[in-house]
Amino acid sequence: MSNISLENDDFRNHLYNQSKDGKRIWIYPGRIIGRLYRLRTYFSYLLMILLFGLPWLERKGEPLFLFNILERKFIFFGVPFFPQDFHLVALGLVASIIFISLFTVLFGRVWCGWACPQTIFMEMLFRKIEYWIDGDDKAQKRLDAAPWDSSKIIKRVSKHSLFLILSFAISNTFLMYIVGKKEWLKLVTESPLDHLAGLFAIILFTGTFYFVFARFRELVCIVVCPYGRLQGVLLDNNSILVSYDHKRGEPRGKIQKGQDLSHQGDCIDCHWCVRVCPTGIDIRNGSNQLECIGCTSCIDACDEVMEKINKPKNLIRYDSVNGINEQKKLKFNLRIGAYSTVLLLLIGAIAFLLLTRSPWETTLLRTPGMTFQLDEKKKEVSNLYSIEILNKSLDLQDLQFQIPAPMRIQWVGAPPKAIEPGKMVKSEFFIKAPMGVWKSKDKITIEIKNREGYTEVIKTRFIQPDE
Repeated sequence: MSNISLENDDFRNHLYNQSKDGKRIWIYPGRIIGRLYRLRTYFSYLLMILLFGLPWLERKGEPLFLFNILERKFIFFGVPFFPQDFHLVALGLVASIIFISLFTVLFGRVWCGWACPQTIFMEMLFRKIEYWIDGDDKAQKRLDAAPWDSSKIIKRVSKHSLFLILSFAISNTFLMYIVGKKEWLKLVTESPLDHLAGLFAIILFTGTFYFVFARFRELVCIVVCPYGRLQGVLLDNNSILVSYDHKRGEPRGKIQKGQDLSHQGDCIDCHWCVRVCPTGIDIRNGSNQLECIGCTSCIDACDEVMEKINKPKNLIRYDSVNGINEQKKLKFNLRIGAYSTVLLLLIGAIAFLLLTRSPWETTLLRTPGMTFQLDEKKKEVSNLYSIEILNKSLDLQDLQFQIPAPMRIQWVGAPPKAIEPGKMVKSEFFIKAPMGVWKSKDKITIEIKNREGYTEVIKTRFIQPDE
């Protein structure tokens, strides 16, 4: 994807944070506070407010978002979904994948640098604590190499204690999205012995988050995250990425007094772009490096250097390969059009299904293994049916059942009228009709209505003796 000619392309043979003998090289990113870093900071704080605040919000006594995999209960924006709504969830997942693909085709890994929880927590919480306690990248290197004295012990204990506290807070928030606020409050206010499973989950999540942000760090993006691998097949020369303008920057070289710089590019080979990168890459090696998470730290660092040497900014900037090589702007092409069309169709289908979604779902079956029942005295025939009704709304459903005369319904036990939110009720009933008033080939229409006037129409077979 890049036309840069490199004499040494050894970077393609191993990870930046890995030595030639396979050992991990610890990355100490330098701290740069520039225009884009400030924008990312404000945006990250907004996302963190949403992330930590949404589990506390409720609608009609239920959380706005719930991902209870164990009980197979999901709520998105206050709308509950059940296993019976699997088709909607599947369509939503497909639409999300297509949206991610389209977004990546256009803007690369903007999500990774600006909105991914891994990046937000790492760079805007844990990394800031590390800078505050240990100092900048050079100070961190000196501290790691220093002997274990009282100062180092205090700093290490303080930093990792704060890391554990943050990991504990994140794990509790994560658990609230799974079990809901009410169950979480029981977990933290009642005896831990009464909630051993919840206690184990919090300990497990806390340990996992602590390990990820204290030790694993950039390996999540480089090795584990599938999205980083996915971008390799989605990006093209028109995708907007964090890119180095090699035409303007090369050949690079140091600035020296009295030296003729007319043959030299704007890059002064200061390595600030490498020093501030959280994954340790050299953006000058090209924009097709999957380790790049699009965090824009190299842009801020390079702009600061360009300003100091009185050169134009944006030597490193958001741009495409064609934008740098041929001064071409992004154009609407066939692939973008295809993704957009499919995405719009899926969104339209999901919107239609949501708007026409019934507040309850009914399953009606003639009782297996039974035929009709004949009452010769009353000259009446009856069929036995079983019914299941799931309340998929957040409201109490008070239902009424209607059937065409002269047929009538006789319930076996109490009819399923008042159904609580999220509950399923089962019942049985007979449909009775005078002999000969109904043709067996015709279906019976049963109407189920709630107080708001919503009506569900169900059709079923009614069998009787041959005439």
